Amino acid sequence: MKREREDWTRLYHKMLKGIKVMIDVQRMLKDMKKIAEETSTTVTEMEGTILMASVNNQTMNATNITQIAEDLWYLVQSNMDERAFQV
Repeated sequence: MKREREDWTRLYHKMLKGIKVMIDVQRMLKDMKKIAEETSTTVTEMEGTILMASVNNQTMNATNITQIAEDLWYLVQSNMDERAFQV
């Protein structure tokens, strides 16, 4: 009888350890899911920042190109005016 009770006690403790391990694994998975969600949010924010910088950079490049074109037009025009004046 005592041996049988010890066997059941061992089995009970073994089952409790197994349940504890399953609970720990579930907690780890929950933590991993939370970290993955936070990482996803951070990546999404980074993508938004990169896209915003890209759009701002495109606008700046377009402005620079327009200014360069205007400067070149002015130089060509002034050079033509000077040459016409010399003639």
